Amino acid sequence: MADLPQLWMRNETRPTERRAPLTPEDAGRLVRQGVRITVEDSAQRVFPLDDYLAAGCRAAPAGSWAEAAPGAAYVLGLKELPSAPERLHHRHVYFGHAYKGQPQAPDLLRRFAAGGGTLLDLEYLADAQGRRLAAFGYWAGYAGAALAALHARGRLAAPLVPLPREELDARLRAPSSDGLCALVIGAGGRSGRGACDALTTAGISVTRWGRTATARLDRAALLEHDILINAVLTTRPVPPLLTPADLETGARRLSVIADITCDTGSELHLLPVYDRLTDWTVPARRLRGGDRPLDVIAIDNLPSLLPAEAARAFSADLLPKLADLHTTTADPDWLRCRAAFTAALAGLPAQPAATQGRFEEVPT
Repeated sequence: MADLPQLWMRNETRPTERRAPLTPEDAGRLVRQGVRITVEDSAQRVFPLDDYLAAGCRAAPAGSWAEAAPGAAYVLGLKELPSAPERLHHRHVYFGHAYKGQPQAPDLLRRFAAGGGTLLDLEYLADAQGRRLAAFGYWAGYAGAALAALHARGRLAAPLVPLPREELDARLRAPSSDGLCALVIGAGGRSGRGACDALTTAGISVTRWGRTATARLDRAALLEHDILINAVLTTRPVPPLLTPADLETGARRLSVIADITCDTGSELHLLPVYDRLTDWTVPARRLRGGDRPLDVIAIDNLPSLLPAEAARAFSADLLPKLADLHTTTADPDWLRCRAAFTAALAGLPAQPAATQGRFEEVPT
């Protein structure tokens, strides 16, 4: 029992983040295996704290991990850490978004370097073929495409609020005869499949591009669709899907872009027609006005719009790997995850040189 990991699930500080990396049911399974789990209180988490306590977890105040979590604990979360403490000495398991040249990445990595801590970035918890082992991609694609469909039909209300899937689907199925068509780029990945399912639910015609069609990149054909869903992950810089000049063509039908990947600020950003994210308060931002308006939706926590469904699927994926956290020096998947962090630290402050890359469907 002593060798099993100790988990400390922190409160998410972003007000719109309602997901959890571990459900009460899955936490109970780990507790029965001998894993000690502490769960911080949270005002917005979709699962109440009492459910975790009933599963055998311990409670802690929100945000107490920095001072109260034992040094041997793994601090488990999803989105960004708060700005304090400046030195991070724990082992953190969450989506750090710090290895692709994002503007905030150097500061975060320096905090880990200063404190001697470790980032086990869930984006890089992958098998030998590079496929992510725990991911929110399906629900990110579903939610992003749903927002795009509603916005294209003038039915997207702001601010956004989380919904049960049944209610979201009812809104998508509301009668319409507008004849909209959508293009999903990266349609074969998790995010792409989720996007295609949402658009089909909405009764919108869907064109699906996989790796081959994406690599050929027929921009004229892309611009002939009403809605563009970008569900592409690229690990190296590649030509963008659209440039500002492409938006000026008189043949453009495109009116809504939903970017699931949200790589703004990175050299891997495939849609440099926009430069900042949107959010739950203002989910869509206008890129072009006039007779042919064009709006972008780029929200980086889309699955939290369907928090229960997204969390249950993610937790089921992550569960077996959490039980193996104590084997991070031997488990090949965790070793690759740790190696990505080590390589990122070694790259400070230099940025990686641009190299020719390839397209892949987002497997998140």
